[in-house]
Amino acid sequence: MAAMYFIAGVMHFVKPKMYMRIMPKYLPKHKQLVYLSGNAEMALALGLCISSLRDIAIYGIIAMLTVFLLVHFYMLSSEKAGAGIPKWILILRIPLQFGLMYWAWWYL
Repeated sequence: MAAMYFIAGVMHFVKPKMYMRIMPKYLPKHKQLVYLSGNAEMALALGLCISSLRDIAIYGIIAMLTVFLLVHFYMLSSEKAGAGIPKWILILRIPLQFGLMYWAWWYL
C-alpha cells in the first residue's frame, strides 16, 4: 500500500497537468493543490512504513481518499475533466475509492 501511494504522489510532480485538468473549477490554485496532494500522498505512504505513525497515516489516507471523491464526481460531471475516460470506468472508480478506504482501515 505504501508503494502505491508513494508512486501516486510522485506522479503529481511528473504529470501535474494531468492532475490539474481533473481539479474541480471551484477549487483555487490548482497547481499548488496538485503539489500539496502529491506531497500528502508521499508523506502518508512514508508514515505507513513507520510503526509509530502507521495509525495516523491510515486515518490520513482515509481522509485524503474522502476528499478525492470530489474529483471523481467532478470527472463524471464534465467531459473535459473526464479526460476521455469511458463513463463506466469513471463510475466504477467511486466504489473502488471506498474499497481503498476499507483496505486502509483493515490495517488498523
